[in-house]
Amino acid sequence: MIELLLRLAGNLAALWGASELLDEMTYGDEFSVLLVAAVVFTFVNWIVKPVVAVLSIPLIIVTLGVAYFFVNVLMLLLTDWVVGDFEAGGFWTLVGATIIVW
Repeated sequence: MIELLLRLAGNLAALWGASELLDEMTYGDEFSVLLVAAVVFTFVNWIVKPVVAVLSIPLIIVTLGVAYFFVNVLMLLLTDWVVGDFEAGGFWTLVGATIIVW
């Protein structure tokens, strides 16, 4: 439980930092939207990401690990899709945010 709370705190700080550095990544005017996005992102990384990573092992091997980066981009995009007021921006903003969060 403590590990999950530490992940949540880290993801909250990382998403806040990415939204401050990247203009297209926004969370509206309320901090609660960012907190919800961090909770969803933590859940997605905890539950969904391992499943997607296992399913994409052949692609990860063929691309020498580059595909794993795009698994992380997909997790951020999934968070954008689930949380209404959280906008991750376009493709390059997602790539930049993934680098910051990763």
